[in-house]
Amino acid sequence: MSQRLKLGVNIDHVATLRQARGTSYPGIIEAALVCEQAGADGITVHLREDRRHIQDKDVFELRDHIETRLNLEMANSPEILEIALRLKPDEVCMVPERRLELTTEGGLDVAGLGEQLIGAVEKLSSAGIAVSMFVAPDHDQLEACAKLGAPCVELHTGSFCDSSGETADRELLRLTEAAQHAHELGLVVNAGHGINIDNLRNILRIPHMCTLNIGHSIIARAVFKGLGESVREMIREMAGYSGGK
Repeated sequence: MSQRLKLGVNIDHVATLRQARGTSYPGIIEAALVCEQAGADGITVHLREDRRHIQDKDVFELRDHIETRLNLEMANSPEILEIALRLKPDEVCMVPERRLELTTEGGLDVAGLGEQLIGAVEKLSSAGIAVSMFVAPDHDQLEACAKLGAPCVELHTGSFCDSSGETADRELLRLTEAAQHAHELGLVVNAGHGINIDNLRNILRIPHMCTLNIGHSIIARAVFKGLGESVREMIREMAGYSGGK
């Protein structure tokens, strides 16, 4: 029997709304607790170098208040690494980051940057933090992750989610084959980026997935349905996952 597919809710855009007006609301902790009460298995936040949404204070308050897993997305930055080692989230997902991007635009080039990443992976792992790499569904990248000693990968689903027709079919095949290869390498397989209630059915065809990390679409849907119901709705739609079979 396949393990239940877990949901990590990214609440970055609750902070985006707060930062847009420089107010104290909406509250990050309140949002996280609503997500947990609705059944989320974890909370994901990206502490960016430019602090455009999540702030240092937010991540430490989340560590103190949430009861599920805290997943910290971060660039390979000495400053953010130092914060992560003090914070001790349950998991760190290392991502590429550019100041001018609206959101993370692609996977981390682990194959090309391995030597630069190994120090961070070793320090995080030694601190008892599970390390994940946010990568494109590419066999070379997956093999580089395994070689680096990162136990988990998060497959970048954005290219599939942003495409249609035959292109979408090709991207879904890439994801399926990548998940199978990652599983064979002994890696835990997560996925995220661009997933919404409309494309989820096809995402659920990808095998061996452990967790989906979903943010923007849940927060956007919450405008109309409420945050708790938007989380519950996603969980209901994920409930039929059978390991991609």
